[in-house]
Amino acid sequence: MSHTLIIAEAGVNHNGSLEIAKKLIDVAVDAGVDIIKFQTFKADKLVSKGAKKADYQKYNIGDEDDSQYQMLKKLELSDEAHKELISYCHERNIRFWSTAFDLESIDFLHSLGLNLWKIPSGEITNYPFIKKIATFREPVIMSTGMCDEQDIKNAMDVLLNNGVSKDQITILHCNTQYPTPMKDVNLKAMLTIKNDFGTIVGYSDHTRGIEVPIAAVALGAQVIEKHFTLDRNMQGPDHKASLEPNELKAMVTAIRNIEQALGTGRKSISESECANICVARKSIVAKTNIKKGEVLTDNNLTVKRPGSGISPMQWEIVIGTKAIKNYQPDELIEL
Repeated sequence: MSHTLIIAEAGVNHNGSLEIAKKLIDVAVDAGVDIIKFQTFKADKLVSKGAKKADYQKYNIGDEDDSQYQMLKKLELSDEAHKELISYCHERNIRFWSTAFDLESIDFLHSLGLNLWKIPSGEITNYPFIKKIATFREPVIMSTGMCDEQDIKNAMDVLLNNGVSKDQITILHCNTQYPTPMKDVNLKAMLTIKNDFGTIVGYSDHTRGIEVPIAAVALGAQVIEKHFTLDRNMQGPDHKASLEPNELKAMVTAIRNIEQALGTGRKSISESECANICVARKSIVAKTNIKKGEVLTDNNLTVKRPGSGISPMQWEIVIGTKAIKNYQPDELIEL
């Protein structure tokens, strides 16, 4: 049975509060995910002062301020906060991870020794960003929202040409809209990515609900990333497209069930169904009273449960033989 790597994306849903961030860690632990991921950035390095919010950000936050810079400035986590959260994750026995969004933050995360990198969808055309990550020659998970196949190829080339091997790369199919309309999910594109690029694939989900990531696992996703929050009604850019704690737990349970259900791929009789063979299958039985020595024919034989006698697949072998004893109707035929 394969194990799907489930990443609970806390992102910026801590709203800049260390206390909320720790509560998110508690929720992730309770849900049984593998990794909790935050976001590491300096607003001054990430966005220009004049950059506007995305429409979904304006809608989700609901305030009058249109400045992306001011929004992100409130959502930064300090260096000390990172170290405190790492310590708390260690205490709670869950892996801490974070996505860098600028070159300075890459250096900081490298100093923390996380040894796993995320290229978010918005940075997939950022050559200096990707090249810097590639130089560490460590595993990379790359999201592909807002991408076509050429964008993915270009980013892959930067990784491969600067020291990352293909077996270190996981590509996540993704749609960058919060929430993503079902008609835009295009989940089969994940299979195209796997076929065309030959990497491990997964899915980063921004739909409402849990059914799409579950379907992605059934299709072969080995990594699932999903935003979560303490409460969807909290103010912030990503809360409304995030799972609440009970939903995150339900998603993890469903994914673990799907992992078991996928099985080995070989068709065989399972342990649980063996006991039902005799009950559900049929045997050749007497249709009428049959005397010893009488020829067995289509007229005096039939097929009924249980399946503890001669299989009906042996019908042509039985027909034409002689009864070895007297039979009453429904009695199992013997040879």
